[in-house]
Amino acid sequence: MRVTSDMDSENSSDLSILLIEDQLAEVDYIREILSQAKSYSFSITHADTLGKGLDLLEQNHVDIILLDLCLPDSTGYATFQRAHKAFPAIPIILITNINDETLAARAVREGAQDYLIKRKMDSELLARAIRYAIERQHAEEALRISEERYSLAVSGANDGIWDWDLSTGNVYYSERWCNILGLDCQQPANIKTWTDRVHEDDKADFNHALEAHLAGNSAHFSHEYRILTKDSGYIWVLSRGIAVTDQDGHCTRMAGSITDISSRKRAEEQLIHDALHDHLTGLPNRNLMLDRLGHAILRKSGRGGHATDFAVLFLDLDRFKNVNDSLGHSVGDELLVLIARKLQKIVRPGDTVARLGGDEFAILLLEVNTLSMVTQIADRVLDECATPVEIDGHEICTSVSIGIALGTERYTSSHEVLRDADTAMYWAKSEGKACYEIFDREMHSRVVKLHQLELELRRAVERNEFELYYQPIVSLTENSMVGFEALIRWNHPQRGLVRPVEFISTAEETGLIVPMGWWTLREACKQAKQWQQEFPSDMLPSMSVNISGKVFNQPEMMTTLRTILKETGLPATSLRLEITESVLLDHIDESLDKLAELRELGVGLHVDDFGTGYSSLSYLQKFNYDTLKIDRSFVNQMEDSNGSGAIVQSIIALGKLLKMNIIAEGVENNSQLQRLRELECPQVQGFLFSRPVDSKTAAAILKSSLQKFGRYIM
Repeated sequence: MRVTSDMDSENSSDLSILLIEDQLAEVDYIREILSQAKSYSFSITHADTLGKGLDLLEQNHVDIILLDLCLPDSTGYATFQRAHKAFPAIPIILITNINDETLAARAVREGAQDYLIKRKMDSELLARAIRYAIERQHAEEALRISEERYSLAVSGANDGIWDWDLSTGNVYYSERWCNILGLDCQQPANIKTWTDRVHEDDKADFNHALEAHLAGNSAHFSHEYRILTKDSGYIWVLSRGIAVTDQDGHCTRMAGSITDISSRKRAEEQLIHDALHDHLTGLPNRNLMLDRLGHAILRKSGRGGHATDFAVLFLDLDRFKNVNDSLGHSVGDELLVLIARKLQKIVRPGDTVARLGGDEFAILLLEVNTLSMVTQIADRVLDECATPVEIDGHEICTSVSIGIALGTERYTSSHEVLRDADTAMYWAKSEGKACYEIFDREMHSRVVKLHQLELELRRAVERNEFELYYQPIVSLTENSMVGFEALIRWNHPQRGLVRPVEFISTAEETGLIVPMGWWTLREACKQAKQWQQEFPSDMLPSMSVNISGKVFNQPEMMTTLRTILKETGLPATSLRLEITESVLLDHIDESLDKLAELRELGVGLHVDDFGTGYSSLSYLQKFNYDTLKIDRSFVNQMEDSNGSGAIVQSIIALGKLLKMNIIAEGVENNSQLQRLRELECPQVQGFLFSRPVDSKTAAAILKSSLQKFGRYIM
């Protein structure tokens, strides 16, 4: 049955009511007074027993229940309990007699929204009670949801909660707060339960942050610190909170949370450690070395306390690349670890050993009193690192080159000290390795010049400031010129023609030798092809070109060579490549493959400076060279008693036995030529015949080669 009242349509509200009442007279009475309500319209459903009412609730939407406590199937407080337990979200108003008022009041305490005395109700009282009951139920449900959400959020965040009453000093600590610190929640607690556990080193900052918030200087309290637990020692926590003030602006209460952040702190500490230490050796890295070196500079100047002396040793392993290439990077890594351990055993507590990268290490020595103290440690490093080590069954002999920079007042940055120590190490390398050099100002001046040379050389490559010169190769058996060796020259804009000895080593170190090498090969092939077209003959000389090891070991070396021969049109049989034997030995397998390709292509191979490096008879046979070139140092000293003449004789005899051609370089006088004739050296070249000349002069020599060299070779 639907009961409506006269009401303003804008304020109307249609509510669904379930009336559970067994007395029909009471039902009619309630219907009557609800029909008189001016603010609401009601839709009433009636049930005369509790059981029927509960069934209707299962099937229909109901906004509120009007419940009589005395029903045929249920009476008293149990009636309310059954209805509330079955549908706790629906508000219940009890309809009682006067003698049930005490019982009804108990039900309100247990969850009923209100109770009304029968026959004392009027329409507005009942309508207002219904409205308030629904509003309270909604508010309670919203509060319940909010509390559940808050409880779930706190539980999910795994935070401990604290609530501090500043007026009394009492503090509430949640169970989770106590669990984080391993405390008993049942024990009495106050603010000192918390603050007395803060780490001594963190107390000042903690108190400052807390007082700043209570004084209104910060919107929120948020601070990370260490706190003592009952069993686990100190842990890192984050405390956050906010204070509440009264109308006078005085803080009366402060509440917040505590979070265990120990895992994050450990991760942060590990990240910081990793950022400042080498992952392979565990030593400090370049960043940490620079930082400690910076402190040493401050102490030296007296700005960090008393002035003290220091020194830096910059170490680089000699021939470390050979270990990696021949035995593999895992063996190389193990060698670096062993070197790191040796260095750590040498230095004193307080000194720093760092790995700067690759095979470079540095040692920072503090409290240095004398130069001899530094050199003694350098000598120990040289001795220890020269001791052979065994890795995976391989005995490895190594050595280090050391540069030393002594701390002086002129240093203002860590980078300057490392730069100068690195410079000194460079000179130790150039002096033959396995030694140390101490940095001085003259050394710096030389480095500046080298740096300037590098910059100019890079511009020379970009601007193509190079030119090829050619030196004839003469056959003593055929009485003719048999080839040219192409030699690069640098046409410097200010200095004029620069010889290779002044720039080739810098080109090698910087890698500029690679583009220079390809340019030289292409220009030499182009010139040789031009001469073949200009002087048609079956006996035209070959063209020899020096190839750097960096060029020879390029993966695309053979592909680029074929491209150059194709572009220039020069037959491969007219080209000879000159390379030192050490380059071939550094990469034996790759070298054998390339030599096989060169032989198949028809390009000849000359071994340059033979006798000055580490040669092996087995490799001579395995590599099957075309020509051995005797170094000029042996030719120049053939007449001396130092054995050079015997070496030249042995090389020539070896060439005959292995059916290899021999070219003697650096022939400058007739006595050298005569001696080489006596030893039956097949071919020679040197100033006696011609200095390296430009292409125009070389063409003239080629045109009249028999007349040019006849008086020497006839």
